[in-house]
Amino acid sequence: MSSEYGKALKISVFGQSHGKAIGVNIDGLPSGEQIDLEELYAFMARRAPGKSEFATKRSEADMPVFLSGIENNKTCGFPVCAIIENKDTRSTDYAGLSRTPRPSHADYTALLRYGESVDLRGGGHFSGRLTAPLCIAGGIAKQILARRGIFIGAHLSSVGTAKDEKFPLYPTKELFDEVAKKELPVINDELGKKMAEQIREAAAEADSVGATIECAITGFPAGIGSPMFDGIENRMAQAIFGISAVKGIEFGAGFESSEMRGSKNNDPFRIENEKIVTETNNCGGILGGISNGMPIVFRAAFKPTPSIGIEQKTVDVKTMENTTVTVKGRHDPCVAVRAVPVVEAVAATVILDMLLEESEVI
Repeated sequence: MSSEYGKALKISVFGQSHGKAIGVNIDGLPSGEQIDLEELYAFMARRAPGKSEFATKRSEADMPVFLSGIENNKTCGFPVCAIIENKDTRSTDYAGLSRTPRPSHADYTALLRYGESVDLRGGGHFSGRLTAPLCIAGGIAKQILARRGIFIGAHLSSVGTAKDEKFPLYPTKELFDEVAKKELPVINDELGKKMAEQIREAAAEADSVGATIECAITGFPAGIGSPMFDGIENRMAQAIFGISAVKGIEFGAGFESSEMRGSKNNDPFRIENEKIVTETNNCGGILGGISNGMPIVFRAAFKPTPSIGIEQKTVDVKTMENTTVTVKGRHDPCVAVRAVPVVEAVAATVILDMLLEESEVI
């Protein structure tokens, strides 16, 4: 199934943006894990629309309804199934998309793959709305990991040409929590103001702007992973690319390492508090697909929201003539702002999945 990933922990997402509900099935969670629902609801609220000047005005509470797998706020060993009902839909904004596909959306390719019966309202199953169920799974995974001393945080590392600071060599849970409370989730608030300006400028022109998100994972044990096709980078990249609008991912120094010499890119080893660590972390905590005990760090690039209010060129697939389209509806001027908790969520499910494969670790 294309909307499923994971091995020991299988995550399956279902629903459409303007359907009755969207949801997730989570198979493989350890039994007896306490789930703090208030903490989960607070995590979900970070992604929810309609709560910020930088987000779409679509108003959805995004409150999960659990159908199975959790009893008395504990996992009971069976698959967890949860749904989120769609309330604030305006499907008329999407009339005609089967004839005039929106540029840089999946409208055209969806028509090719699934035919005229495909549901394109609000983007259908391709919509960023489908990241809400991912946050249910990831919010639960984050709680399970935290009890094992593994913490995950993310921030907007850039918007357009404006950049935030990078995470320090050893980011802390306190830093993760501080960033998560902000309307614009950045480390340096002064740099964040420049990022906010670029979002506002794009929105004022009925346009959008791209961004990157940096994510860090601390406390992950060394020696987890595999070489070649099943390493941490491989598994993480597959899942992160399941987030709408992601166009690239890099680990550690990433593409910057291609401009370095080996003497600068290599991470020297040393002993610190009777542990083997590295003085730098250009490898992003991963060597040969296997964790080395340093924080796992990666950045994901998000394209500008393709739904913009500017008239754009397209085609009429019925008449095979050139035409134009002006996208209606309510859309994020920078989709990455609300994607910060989504990146955390997806990273948490991948990391928990890999730990569950190592039964003696979890």
